[in-house]
Amino acid sequence: MAIDPSVPAVAAGLIGGYSVARYTGRRELGGVALATAGVVAGRSWLPRGAAVTTGLTAAYLGAFGVSHPLAKKIGAWPSVLTVTAAATALTAVVTARS
Repeated sequence: MAIDPSVPAVAAGLIGGYSVARYTGRRELGGVALATAGVVAGRSWLPRGAAVTTGLTAAYLGAFGVSHPLAKKIGAWPSVLTVTAAATALTAVVTARS
């Protein structure tokens, strides 16, 4: 079974976005990385229909949003890795089924 290209794009966007923001000290650059990977992933979801595209986009952005309060509880890197694991797993399952 082949993995959809959006799965590594989701991982790259969440981990890469955080890494860029953290190590450059420029949050907006992290946002550019997050958005770029999101567009790449979203283009892969479009042929699957509006429901899949909307749902996976919400999950991607939701993972980004949840990582912030979660980081206060478990730390920044553990938070990023946790939400990335959840978002990529969901993406893999949904894209395999659609």
